[in-house]
Amino acid sequence: MYTLHVCRDGVFCAITDLTTISEHLQEPETLVWLDLQDPDGDEVALLRDEFGFHPLAIEDAVRAHERPKVDAYPGYYLFIFYAIAYNGRPAAEPDEPPRRRPMPSGLDPQLVTVEEPQIDLRQLSIFAGKNFIVTVQRRPVKQVAETLARWHSPNSPLGHRVGAILHELLDTIVDDYFTVMDQIVDWVEELEDTIFSRFREGAIQEIFSLKKDLLMMRRVVAPERDVLNVLLRQETPIFKAGELAYMQDVYDHLVRVTDTIDTYRDLLGSALDSYLSLQSNQLNQLVKTLTLSSIILMACALIA
Repeated sequence: MYTLHVCRDGVFCAITDLTTISEHLQEPETLVWLDLQDPDGDEVALLRDEFGFHPLAIEDAVRAHERPKVDAYPGYYLFIFYAIAYNGRPAAEPDEPPRRRPMPSGLDPQLVTVEEPQIDLRQLSIFAGKNFIVTVQRRPVKQVAETLARWHSPNSPLGHRVGAILHELLDTIVDDYFTVMDQIVDWVEELEDTIFSRFREGAIQEIFSLKKDLLMMRRVVAPERDVLNVLLRQETPIFKAGELAYMQDVYDHLVRVTDTIDTYRDLLGSALDSYLSLQSNQLNQLVKTLTLSSIILMACALIA
């Protein structure tokens, strides 16, 4: 599935013949955005025939589970970023019915019951050149549709600048990381209350599950931070003077998210230690009670 958007001198043109993409790319005042969703063989061939992308770049763009990165090729860049959504829910108490809550915005709105957290990662590959953008997504990434809508809106500040559109797309993706972190922080706080207020045996499973998801998220966010750091330290033709300052803002947001992930991973480690300490204390109290009971029974036996 594909959508092709061609903007010439601020006016969007309806183009149905994909074999004319290369002709539009030769017009400096024309901006082309091709969006591919789960592309088939013919659509992947467009990347080679019409855009002239390197075979290794095409392979990295269409293959799943690629590490976030930026690769520079003659005339264009390949960015690989990840959109993150949070599907997890706190588990219910053993004697309570499972809690049912709506899914986060952008996901299936149907009410579901989820016993364990789950970080949903969706890879987005972006080819960015002087007057074109190509996005490749195996599963729908809502941030692409949001950015396209802003670009098509009247008096859009994005104009026909590739740097402005790329910043808007990456900034939208990174801003949603804060929403995910807010949901995780709420769960961590609820989990702490569960441990100290009403000790629950299943809390340790939730702690390990949360630590695993935070680790998964950090494996995405930290390389993306390094990608933007590399981008900011070199001359990038697709960005005009002053546009790199906006990418610096996205980089700062990624640093904040990374620091928050590290903070709450440490906090979960402390919560795990506290859980084990409380569990050990309960065990000691139980042993103490059994010891006193055995002494009383031995005394009664001795008197008998």
